[in-house]
Amino acid sequence: MPFKPPQASQPSLPACPTPLVQLARLVAKRTHAMPRQGVPHESTGPASGASNLPREAAMQGVSFTGDRTLDFVAVDDPTPAPNGVVLEIKASGLCGSDLKFYRAPRGGGLAALGFKDSGAPIIAGHEPCGVIAAIGREVDPRRHRVGDRVMVHHYHGCDVCEHCRTGWTQMCVDGPVVYGVTGNGAHAPYMQVPASTLVSLPDELSFSTGAAISCGTGTAYGALVRMNLSARDTVAIFGQGPVGLSATQLAAAMGARVIAVDTSAARATRATAFGATHTIVAGGGDASEGDPVAAIQALTGGRGVSCSLDTSGAAAGRSAAVRCAAAWGTVCFVGEGGQVTIDVSPEILRKQLTIIGSWTFSTVGQADCARFIADRGLPVDDLFTDRWTLDQAAEAYRVFDGQDTGKAVFLM
Repeated sequence: MPFKPPQASQPSLPACPTPLVQLARLVAKRTHAMPRQGVPHESTGPASGASNLPREAAMQGVSFTGDRTLDFVAVDDPTPAPNGVVLEIKASGLCGSDLKFYRAPRGGGLAALGFKDSGAPIIAGHEPCGVIAAIGREVDPRRHRVGDRVMVHHYHGCDVCEHCRTGWTQMCVDGPVVYGVTGNGAHAPYMQVPASTLVSLPDELSFSTGAAISCGTGTAYGALVRMNLSARDTVAIFGQGPVGLSATQLAAAMGARVIAVDTSAARATRATAFGATHTIVAGGGDASEGDPVAAIQALTGGRGVSCSLDTSGAAAGRSAAVRCAAAWGTVCFVGEGGQVTIDVSPEILRKQLTIIGSWTFSTVGQADCARFIADRGLPVDDLFTDRWTLDQAAEAYRVFDGQDTGKAVFLM
């Protein structure tokens, strides 16, 4: 049975002289109280109360140093900008895209992956979820208060271009900050972000579910919405890692018939518990089972599927997603990187296909995803097979790098 953290009570926040004094006390308490052993239990309440323990000089966060190594770096305790907040992080997810930076060569890894590299250590983690610990003086108290449970849309842009103004800050014309990549992320006790990045976490959802929605699960939801998936559809989902498994769970909740495909028999089998009607292990060599396109044709009476989604980013998965689609079908790619070769006329034009590229989600989409999950009581926490404390980061990423487990999260 998946580990289910016990539900903690939700104490009220005590009054304190100012948010910054409260933050100082919270940092001191967190530094001295971080769990060190065992499976962590998720706290579901708001920020903890004041402490008289002495404050440490700096906060420790996890930074990727290249060649599958990481280190703890000391950074100044964050304080909120006038229009920003400081979060006490409760859950910080590990994402498959983190592995690109974890595996990157030592020195210049960001530049090699197409990002500006300042040379300074960056705290990793782009799936943040927690509670507001301090608020800047210009933040509207009608929107955000100390103690609010929130997720973070893990990008920030100029706030004035058409993309930023509609919640698509990852598409900022000036280039966005990507938290955990080019700006300090959530693999630390606290994180400073603009208030415009915050998305409310429904009370019904755990912090770990909020972390999943903040990237992988939200990405899956955004893709399915872009495809206009409904109960009329049969959808093939290629890749059953955390994003693909999220897509399987969400697509089933939307009423679609789901065919889950993966090269791993264990991952394909696990998809059944998340709502897959059929599973296919690709690459087995037997055309009736190992060739996913042939298997999908057999399951659909030769028609193919009305929708297909590739989450793998692999050329074979993308090609199969196109080839298994029925006439007038819709294909969506969300897996980052790589290339694919497609025979355009027979595989796209003459089938009248619609092909969509979907890159994560907007702030509005993130909120919609959270509400969809809360309203239907979807057990998103079942995605997690590994829960770690932050001091276990080296072992956590070593295990996650094997990509033979489910999703992982740091709980604090």
